Amino acid sequence: VQLQASGGGSVQAGGSLRLSCVASGRTFSVGAMGWFRQAPGKEREFVSAITWSGASTYYADSVKGRFTISRDNAKNTVYLQMNSLKPEDTAVYYCVADRSRVVPAIGYDYDYWGQGTQVTVSS
Repeated sequence: VQLQASGGGSVQAGGSLRLSCVASGRTFSVGAMGWFRQAPGKEREFVSAITWSGASTYYADSVKGRFTISRDNAKNTVYLQMNSLKPEDTAVYYCVADRSRVVPAIGYDYDYWGQGTQVTVSS
């Protein structure tokens, strides 16, 4: 499975961006999907995840109420709508997927990782 993320860019604080991630290859093995991010000099952190059915979603406390994750299984795509962006959201955002249809536990390493897309928020 290959994951290709897009939609990153530069925006001012308070602005919005929408990330997309398309899965290709053995997509029948793609279950839960999500996003992680890594800022310069910081550890990688969980941002959001969604079950295969889309019925359940999960968010880091730092993005709750501002980010929304969704998916379109017909297009093998997961989205991350990011509103009210803050400078501390600046990071490389990585799309992830797992063979399990439920969201893996915190700390679990997802099966598939994309290349990442840069998001820069200026104050």
